[in-house]
Amino acid sequence: MPSWLNNWFERHRNPVSLILHLIGIPMTIAFIPLAIWQFAENRWDLWWRPTGLLVGGYLLQWVGHIIEGNDMGEMILVKKWLGRPYVAVSPRYSAETRSGAE
Repeated sequence: MPSWLNNWFERHRNPVSLILHLIGIPMTIAFIPLAIWQFAENRWDLWWRPTGLLVGGYLLQWVGHIIEGNDMGEMILVKKWLGRPYVAVSPRYSAETRSGAE
């Protein structure tokens, strides 16, 4: 398994969070082709459809991270740039990893 995918699964261990991400990520990605198609067809009146996918997809992922107890990937990047502390892996799961390794 690629290391980026292994890291992703390490950060998304809670089954509810994982399901929310499996729904939210495709919604967020689907925003792009829908927006391009609508605007190419000059359907500005339907702006709410791609916006709903983007906001809804991110909202599901955000709720997943609240449940998980860690920061979203985008927030980790911003916090790193600002020199602020961040939580990549929830402490409850990093404790499991350490106790399982001993």
